[in-house]
Amino acid sequence: MWAKQVIKMKAFLVSGTYADPRQVRQSFAIEMAAEDEAAVKEKAVSTIGSKHKLKRWQIDIAEVKEISGDEVTNHVVKYQIGE
Repeated sequence: MWAKQVIKMKAFLVSGTYADPRQVRQSFAIEMAAEDEAAVKEKAVSTIGSKHKLKRWQIDIAEVKEISGDEVTNHVVKYQIGE
């Protein structure tokens, strides 16, 4: 049979700002699980843009930091990384 490929997910803390019509800039910090830094940036831009009806150029990611399983507070992210 076919071997099932297991992809190890890592937890990241993504922070930055986005354009908000009611304010100048709105800051955000979100925990996400992904394979690597490029994947988590794509996921963050996609999620924030979808929630707030923003274009990609309106979202600025300032920092992407890998965090350990002990630092994760989001239960969904904990599940995704196998904690």
